[in-house]
Amino acid sequence: MEFSNIEESNGIITEEEENGTEINEIEQRKVRLMRAFVEREDPSVKEVDDLMIRRFLRARELDIEKASTLFLKYLSWRRSIIPNGFISSSEIPNELAQNKLFMQGIDKQNRPIVVVFGARHKPYKGSLEEFKRFVAYTLDRICARMPAGQEKFVSIADLEGWGYTNSDIRGYLAALSILQDCFPERLGKLFIVHVPYIFMTAWKVVYPFIDSKTKKKVWNIFPC
Repeated sequence: MEFSNIEESNGIITEEEENGTEINEIEQRKVRLMRAFVEREDPSVKEVDDLMIRRFLRARELDIEKASTLFLKYLSWRRSIIPNGFISSSEIPNELAQNKLFMQGIDKQNRPIVVVFGARHKPYKGSLEEFKRFVAYTLDRICARMPAGQEKFVSIADLEGWGYTNSDIRGYLAALSILQDCFPERLGKLFIVHVPYIFMTAWKVVYPFIDSKTKKKVWNIFPC
């Protein structure tokens, strides 16, 4: 990518600013510069709002080149996995039948709450590709339910009863990749509760792939 004509300026974003929807002066300039570049690469970006571009910028510390690379990769991914613009329930029957994820209102910061029951995940009853579509389907639905002025959600992962038959390293890594690379800056907090000791084996494999920003959002990851 060529960015010789793009002027950059570093800015520090506080957690309070990250939680808001107002775009500060530094971000405004960088959003405009990034939009100009990615629209040249992909005209469909004209349909994307500034808040989405800002999320990708924030995910890459306001580095326009890195954020643009991530954003264009996301657009390509979305066309490949969601060619019709949305995923229907008929495409993910095995995942939906497990009843492992529920949306439960909002928290005090007006963030949607998502509860996941890890012991209900049955990787042997579906394919990895179906699970990836399920993750995209779920995140799209969560984002669609965001109250005005909110960009983040909170998730509670309840691992009570989780065992080796529920372990799915490939699935966990795929979900993590989609969350971090395709829905950046959407996760507000992740609370992991009722953690069995045996889960720590899987956690040690997944943990190195979690980026530093996401690690700060994970709470209570220790065995009961």
